[in-house]
Amino acid sequence: MSQSPADLTRALLDAARKAGADAADAVALDGTSVSIDVRAGQLEQAERAEGRDLGLRVLVGQRVASVSTSDTRPETLATLAERAVAMAREAPEDPYVGLADPDQLARDWDIAALELADPTAEPSASELEDDARTAEAAALAVEGVVQVQSASASYSAQNVAIAATNGFEGAYSRTSRSRSCVASAGEGLKMERDYDGDGRTFQSDLRDAAEIGRIAGERAVDRLNPRRPKTGAYPVLYDERIAASLIGHLSAATNGSSIARGSSWLLNAMGEDVLPKGMSLREDPHRPRAASSRPFDGEGLPTRKRVLVQDGVLQGWTLDLANARKLGLESTGNAARGTSGGIGPACWNLELTQGTQSRADLMAQMGTGLLVTSMIGSTINPNTGDYSRGAAGWWIENGAPVYPVSGVTIAGNLREMLKTLIPANDARPWLSRVVPSLLVEGLTLAGD
Repeated sequence: MSQSPADLTRALLDAARKAGADAADAVALDGTSVSIDVRAGQLEQAERAEGRDLGLRVLVGQRVASVSTSDTRPETLATLAERAVAMAREAPEDPYVGLADPDQLARDWDIAALELADPTAEPSASELEDDARTAEAAALAVEGVVQVQSASASYSAQNVAIAATNGFEGAYSRTSRSRSCVASAGEGLKMERDYDGDGRTFQSDLRDAAEIGRIAGERAVDRLNPRRPKTGAYPVLYDERIAASLIGHLSAATNGSSIARGSSWLLNAMGEDVLPKGMSLREDPHRPRAASSRPFDGEGLPTRKRVLVQDGVLQGWTLDLANARKLGLESTGNAARGTSGGIGPACWNLELTQGTQSRADLMAQMGTGLLVTSMIGSTINPNTGDYSRGAAGWWIENGAPVYPVSGVTIAGNLREMLKTLIPANDARPWLSRVVPSLLVEGLTLAGD
């Protein structure tokens, strides 16, 4: 009988102890993924993957090493542990590494309340192909669409187990179902493309494939014949599809690893205003059916709701155990890990305070400026927060879109940009980053 991920983590810990490790933790994943791509009415690609991945971290005193494998045979696990211990003995000492104390560990979590896995049966390959075909046909039915670059549908299911010699053991399962479409309009060098898609934990929540294809097609046609506005300083409205990137830069700057290295533009900003008064940024790792929900972190600590920014004021860093020790603080239960590499802090589900106005209301408020619907490239100085990105979208005059825009660059400083945010009320509540459209005042736009 095949061993479960939980069985495999226990076997890894046993092998580590026998190899001479003072302490160890292990993670095991097994899962299935199926993806279908359709193009020009024909099945272009069908992939199915099934596999297991194991990761082991061993500690010998204050020395640490990590190894990984996909081979679950007992002799392989024994050899893996021996090699890990040998590596750890040659590693430099790190005063901050170490497992959690037993009284820090998560206990009595409610997996069912998180709804991480859909009990519905895995869709067949033919069902996924039907989804992709439907999306492609809907996009091609939009006048002006000349081709669909990709129409895809996928499904994945994964089982996760973590265990450590401090007594922690935990496991959960999660599923994901998605549909997407990328459509193109125009010809030659004047061709434009755009996309739409949806990904959910539960299949019943997924948006209709025909709607996804239609919206992708309409967006592509809307981008035809773009122009470049004159260079200058203008308000910029980030569409909800890409507004979360701004909050991503904020969460990256509060990552404990960056703070401990001294390489964050928010390094000395604890207790200072980083968002407008009245705006808060909250984390909720217990939100049902959300992609980043989890009952415990990668070190076995309980995850919990917390406030990163309260009423505009920065409240704290995102921390795992090692970075918390470096900073003389406590872990926030945000350790992330895979089967290979080390452990580092990461945010789970984030939600930014929404406003009371619609995106159209914010366009009317901005008068003249740029509505950004897609971005390309990124130049972010992690120490200063200087920001520069390529953008495309719509030029707004008198509060209304007048022509599509492409090939421009927007620039500013994140510390100043975030303090001017004006949120709309259009965030999608099922995403792991619930962020509405955001209006930013006075960015520099490089056009003609």
